[in-house]
Amino acid sequence: MAKKKTIRTIPQARTAMPEQPPEVRVKNFDEVACGYRLEDALVEAERCLDCADQPCVRGCPVGIDIPGFILKIAGKNFHGAYDVITDTNLLPSVCGRVCPQENQCEGVCTVGESLEPVAIGRLERFVGDMAIAEGWANVPYIERNKFRVGIVGSGPAGMACAADMAKAGCEVVVYEAFHEPGGVLKYGIPDFRLPNSVVDVEIEKLERLGIRFECNTLVGRLFTLEQMLTDMGFDAVFVGTGAGYPSFMGIPGESLGGVLSANEWLTRCNLMRGRDFPNFDTPLQPGRRVTVIGAGNTAMDAMRVSLRVGAEQVSCVYRRSAAEAPARAEEIHHAQQEGIAFEWLTSPLALLGDEQNRVRAMRCERMALGEPDASGRRRPVPVPGSEFEIETDMVVFAIGTNANPILGQTSGLKLDARGYIATDEHLATSIAGVYAGGDIVTGAATVIQAMGAGRKAARAMKAYLGLRDTAVVYESGPVDPAQRLFGIARSERNFARVHLA
Repeated sequence: MAKKKTIRTIPQARTAMPEQPPEVRVKNFDEVACGYRLEDALVEAERCLDCADQPCVRGCPVGIDIPGFILKIAGKNFHGAYDVITDTNLLPSVCGRVCPQENQCEGVCTVGESLEPVAIGRLERFVGDMAIAEGWANVPYIERNKFRVGIVGSGPAGMACAADMAKAGCEVVVYEAFHEPGGVLKYGIPDFRLPNSVVDVEIEKLERLGIRFECNTLVGRLFTLEQMLTDMGFDAVFVGTGAGYPSFMGIPGESLGGVLSANEWLTRCNLMRGRDFPNFDTPLQPGRRVTVIGAGNTAMDAMRVSLRVGAEQVSCVYRRSAAEAPARAEEIHHAQQEGIAFEWLTSPLALLGDEQNRVRAMRCERMALGEPDASGRRRPVPVPGSEFEIETDMVVFAIGTNANPILGQTSGLKLDARGYIATDEHLATSIAGVYAGGDIVTGAATVIQAMGAGRKAARAMKAYLGLRDTAVVYESGPVDPAQRLFGIARSERNFARVHLA
């Protein structure tokens, strides 16, 4: 029997991730973090204590058996590690790169109480990348049934729901408004953080399950949710359209030339391949001095893209301090390494234009931190007499997103006070047979949280359609005959859709 590991016997230092040097990577879109080598992964896997209470599993929104897959890595059973991960997470290469592990699984790691936590995300990425290199894919035998399921949106929530419904035997069609599937993974995250090639491989695995992707299809304009359930013959629909409607501040000068949202900037660069102009006909026209408002991961992406497509100077303006910035610490660190200037405790007041109505400067004021607000972060308070200007010829707003109103305007869906889709605890909407999850319900969240919502909705959809869910333990003991209908427990009875003439 192997000797029980303790905090004193494991490798004390977290295994570093090889990276491109800053002076090299600002000139390309190749990945900054190069991934663990085999020897790195084996050393880091030895740092897992295989805790009995497994707080990391509870910290994962989809409940990956984290000690289980790390134990497989330590035993050099890499395919076994892939099997453990993909039992609950279809996108290990994606989540290993972009999930905020420091706030989820790694944030509650027992090792992290004394040392740096186990690099769970890096190990997950290592396994996912090995699976891609070796061509591994877990495609189960599927017993087909009569049900058709429509998925609106091909982002993380939609993909997770689609996979579970396809495995349950349903015919699944995914509708995507853009010309390529992938949602925010494709349009919102640059290749230096998440290569499109990785997303494409994961989508190809979904197609092996029989899932069909219909791109260039804007649901709510070409057809409605109600038409999907009637004319188009779908038995259930899941809405996972995300929250990609950009927010602005409402300050003077937002209509000037050279002012745009991070959504537009990143979509043009990533999905429309503006970074490869003139090989792709999507000109980006970056400014010489670019200023990005906000300090989340999207803001970091927008700034680092600006550097790579030719901006001479890039600045970040954020009304709180670095400690309150919502971006991952790793992303802020990488941005600082690449030479981006940070104006912390600074809030924009107005954008100033030149005679051609293009932005030339941003008027700002300094802020101080007061008492905590509803988010738990200290509220920024203006410092009197602290106004100043920042010269800039391009401004990018990266201060959050809202729900796109199209589905709410074209269907009978009930919305909440913020304009997001209202659901019950099972993610069912106000339209029978329509479920929703991810950012379109909760507002902006993480990739893995959206995937968790997609899987939760799939469980509810299977119950609605009367499909036995093999992941759920059903009653195995004796059932009162009075509680049976034709020999079937009433709790497992099917559902029927009734059309009134």
